[in-house]
Amino acid sequence: MSGARTYRGYTSAAAAVLATLVLSGCVTQPEPLYRWGEYEQLIYTMYTQPGAAEPGLQVQKLQADIQRSEAEGKRVPPGVHAQLGYMQYMQGNEAAAVDQFAIERRLYPESSAFMTTFIERIETGS
Repeated sequence: MSGARTYRGYTSAAAAVLATLVLSGCVTQPEPLYRWGEYEQLIYTMYTQPGAAEPGLQVQKLQADIQRSEAEGKRVPPGVHAQLGYMQYMQGNEAAAVDQFAIERRLYPESSAFMTTFIERIETGS
């Protein structure tokens, strides 16, 4: 009789594990906070294949990502406005760079010291 009890114990445990697995598959994942778009790939390409992600291309893709994020009601990820500003600076568009650095600073106050340094350097020409 102890064998029958053991078998039933295994069956109950297996059923509990199976039910847990099935129910955990039904849990919905939360929506991502950010819409990353092509930002990460652009950064990766910029460092691994110099020249492959030239500033004009990055400006175009980052601006499109920002527009899509806003249209979808998602936050623009940290660093996107800073990267866009840097690429605009690389193209000689200092006013647009300052604007993007200011947006990054406003959206992500933890970047304030870094962005303020960039803004001040552009404004003072140093």
